[in-house]
Amino acid sequence: MSVKHVEIPNIGTVTLYKRKGNRSLRLSVGLGGEVRVSLPYWVPYKAAEEFVKTKAGWIANNKYKHVEPIQHGQHIGKQHRIYFDADNSKSTISTRVHKTEVYIIHPLHIDPTDARVQDRAHKASIRALKQEAERLLPERLEWFAEHYGYTYKDLTVKQLKSRWGSCSSHQEITLNLYLMQLPWHLIDYVIMHELAHTKVMRHGPPFWAELEQHLPDARKLRQEINTYQPILMPKPLTVA
Repeated sequence: MSVKHVEIPNIGTVTLYKRKGNRSLRLSVGLGGEVRVSLPYWVPYKAAEEFVKTKAGWIANNKYKHVEPIQHGQHIGKQHRIYFDADNSKSTISTRVHKTEVYIIHPLHIDPTDARVQDRAHKASIRALKQEAERLLPERLEWFAEHYGYTYKDLTVKQLKSRWGSCSSHQEITLNLYLMQLPWHLIDYVIMHELAHTKVMRHGPPFWAELEQHLPDARKLRQEINTYQPILMPKPLTVA
């Protein structure tokens, strides 16, 4: 499979997949608003881009169909809050992540719920989550490893589509930046899950025995985390 990421005006990032066996172009929008096109190997990437442009209206209507629009004042992850700022002097949409605040500056005539604004807000929110994850997760992983006697070679924080984390056979751990939206006890479960993989790679009785000696309720936590998805989930602003 060959993969290419392209930026298309008014649509955003589009992932193009060339797969063996594909006979036609197929356009889809993921739960988190990801736009994907699957195409045959013989179709040029440029043709796929033009195809996407003709579907701009459909994409705009479906991109955030499965998620509530990001709203002014909502919390992002553990520490950030997002703000929309309408500026009459602006003709384009811009974003800024500053300390614990995410700013989306948009022209006055464009509503914050517009798909173009929401797309930029989504991307800025991902940057904020990555900053949080890179600041908070390494120290937490190190503490659990030292406390329970595990060793690992490296940690990478990135945006994963379907998994909360992974551990390679070389004891290299990857953690999903979307973890910052989960309760801390589930974040700790994922950390311990991946540390257990440094000793037992495959899931099975030996793996669960290894994990449950430190987390007796590991299977219950697994059921709980399965109720969440690795997508952007802004929390509503609460008023005390």
